[in-house]
Amino acid sequence: MFSAKKSGKSLSELEHLVMAVVWERGDVTTEDVRMALEKRHRMKESTARTILSRLEEKGYVTHRIDGRTNVYRGLDAPTNVAARAVRQIIERFCGGSVEQLLVGMVNNGVVDEKELQRIAACIALRNRQEGE
Repeated sequence: MFSAKKSGKSLSELEHLVMAVVWERGDVTTEDVRMALEKRHRMKESTARTILSRLEEKGYVTHRIDGRTNVYRGLDAPTNVAARAVRQIIERFCGGSVEQLLVGMVNNGVVDEKELQRIAACIALRNRQEGE
């Protein structure tokens, strides 16, 4: 069984686009986000501000104030956010079983045997290192 800490709410597609900018740049303002996404998803500065506030409420970003400007920064790396999203999938669809998820991924051609062998080797190495 897969034990999980309580994780934050998932990201909408637009929130994910904004987080991609945050992760790429580190510290961002609403104007930074608006300009970075201008070609993919045009938005007003107030929309960018709302999305960043929502992300802060969900626990994905925090901000500091620089003069009169909020400067946002991500609280976690994208790989950690992805791991929490997978954890939610495992809990919702696989009854908490990582094995069930992996078997489904193998059966559907998402992961092949070589990838599973590499994963097993990584786990074995980690277990050896933790045992030292």
